[in-house]
Amino acid sequence: MTAIETSGTVAVVGIGTMGQGIAQVALVAGHRVRLYDAAPGRAEEAAAAIVRRLDRLVEKGRIATHERDAARDRLSPAAALAELADAALVIEAILEDLPAKQELFTALEEVVPADCLLATNTSSLSVTAVAGRLRHPGRCVGLHFFNPAPLLPLVEVISGFATDEAAATRAHETAAAWGKTPVRCADTPGFIVNRIARPFYAEALRAYEERVADPATIDAVLRDGAGFKMGPFELTDLIGQDVNEAVTHSVWTSFFQDPKFTPSLAQRRLVEAGLHGRKSGRGWFDYADGAERPAPRTAAPCPAPETVGLHARLEGPSAVLCELIEEAGIKITRDRTPGESEGFIGLPGGARLALTDGCPATSDVHGRYIRFDLSLDYRAATRIALAPSQAASEADLAEAVGLFQALGKQVSVIEDVPGMVAARTVAMIVDFAVDAAARGVATPEDIDTATRLGVNYPGGPMEWAERLGARWVRDLLDSMHHQNAGGRYAPSWALRRRADLQGQVV
Repeated sequence: MTAIETSGTVAVVGIGTMGQGIAQVALVAGHRVRLYDAAPGRAEEAAAAIVRRLDRLVEKGRIATHERDAARDRLSPAAALAELADAALVIEAILEDLPAKQELFTALEEVVPADCLLATNTSSLSVTAVAGRLRHPGRCVGLHFFNPAPLLPLVEVISGFATDEAAATRAHETAAAWGKTPVRCADTPGFIVNRIARPFYAEALRAYEERVADPATIDAVLRDGAGFKMGPFELTDLIGQDVNEAVTHSVWTSFFQDPKFTPSLAQRRLVEAGLHGRKSGRGWFDYADGAERPAPRTAAPCPAPETVGLHARLEGPSAVLCELIEEAGIKITRDRTPGESEGFIGLPGGARLALTDGCPATSDVHGRYIRFDLSLDYRAATRIALAPSQAASEADLAEAVGLFQALGKQVSVIEDVPGMVAARTVAMIVDFAVDAAARGVATPEDIDTATRLGVNYPGGPMEWAERLGARWVRDLLDSMHHQNAGGRYAPSWALRRRADLQGQVV
């Protein structure tokens, strides 16, 4: 079965911000759109708001005046569910409450024709459970749009346990016909994006709770160092701390309190205090008029060493550091210390500078170690985090800082903890993605597409698994698991198997 024809009516039930956005997408695609909301007068208000947005599209030259007029004529509010009787597709976007959604779909089943596709825009509830009370649950599917729906291209198409394959295919093709990029996934907690993205927030919050660094510095390391578009603290302030924490708690509960998904007490306290982010005027940061954003912790300028040593070989994304060092005019002497397998940079004073391996720098038997954090692109990165061991002196640290500053990087010195900031975050995201693919949640291609488009990652985690090497990711998580017993960092069996087969080491 192909996409729903534009002659078919699309009904949207629940017309807050998300519902209005979905309605606008269907409307611009050429459908008749009917709006319904249980609150009296809300459908009329939503229709007027959508028309105003269409007016702005005309002003910006995005659509022609006649297209706006035709769309306006196809848009109508409904005073009762019975007025949706001719719908070919109904998309529900009401509050995230399972009984409420079940009651709505049960009522809709009495109204719409037998071939009408029923879709829920839920972001955290089970599609299987939403459809559980229907006589014909096979026609119920998840269509999870991302906010703002008219702008963001991703749509997750979720098949519940009872969803017919033809219904899922029809929903997928319809979303594609609307100009969206749909991805298919199974009905598991968080679907693709809200499942795999959890470590991006969780590891930053955990690092904050461990007093690794302040929120502004953690954001800067992940944004300017690892290449993410926004840091997790500024992003959750934008999303809403209450919304982000609720999704985290829902996914954790749905996975039977798996420690990998454990929510943050620090975020819970923020929500309890009413500090929900931008919408409340304050979250991790203050958004009052004139308020200054805290600056990330940045090391003062230090002189660059004239010469460094390269012991063994830097591989993977850190290999480019050798090129950057030489381009900066710093001489590199190369040798291989007997018995050494890890590549590291020897600083003039004798300290060793190496990529984090999941163990604290202080635990290294060689003593004077300084670890640098992972970047997915060291050439493009503008910031690097360093964590010195207790044995490293101020002079050792100054040499490491000066070296990276000579490469054009700002440097943030953070506390010495397993996995630092970016490495632990990326490794956990990769593990979640590999595990999801192995469990049939989605294809590797759809996982990468979803994370790039849904949360704007600088690449897909399945791609990162190849670039970094599954063995390196596994070993880093194994080291962290040894340091933090409890299961949070234990590599999934899928990652272990992939590492055994891949045999690549950074």
